[in-house]
Amino acid sequence: MHRRPLLALLDRYAARFPDEPVTARLRTFVETQPDCFERTCLPGHITGSAWILSPDGARSLLTHHRKLGRWLQLGGHVDGSNDVPAAALREAQEESGISTFEFVEIDTGALVPLDLDIHEIPARGDEPAHDHHDVRFLLRATTEDIQMSDESDDLRWFTPEEIQAVSDEESLLRMARKARALL
Repeated sequence: MHRRPLLALLDRYAARFPDEPVTARLRTFVETQPDCFERTCLPGHITGSAWILSPDGARSLLTHHRKLGRWLQLGGHVDGSNDVPAAALREAQEESGISTFEFVEIDTGALVPLDLDIHEIPARGDEPAHDHHDVRFLLRATTEDIQMSDESDDLRWFTPEEIQAVSDEESLLRMARKARALL
């Protein structure tokens, strides 16, 4: 089954973060939507994103998303791939201009996501409102030299305190808290 690698990631996530109800919702979505990796899957689809730490781990990289008008972690569509970590890494590279990252281990052994989130993307043009079922990974950059993509209005490194000053979005703040707790 092409969804098996993602289901295994979700199992590891549930073992590490057992009290998060989003895990069961995302798992049910993956199990019931054979085309969950495709943008055409409605009412939503899988996305992969990255909470990116600076080389010293003191700051996080956020993009001011052009279409959504908010500060967010880097990430995007998996575009049909069932390799969600690779999609998150590709998006991080494309949106930051940084070529090399390392996945930060949450538990020893197999890769575990940092966070899961399901959030609505508003209707835009011919595209109806839909959900992004986001699988988020913790990455460490090898450099702080960044280059903004055309998907962003801004791209910057933030301290934890600066993140709280630019966003009150619980999803973003939760990733910041989890990353700090793991370091």
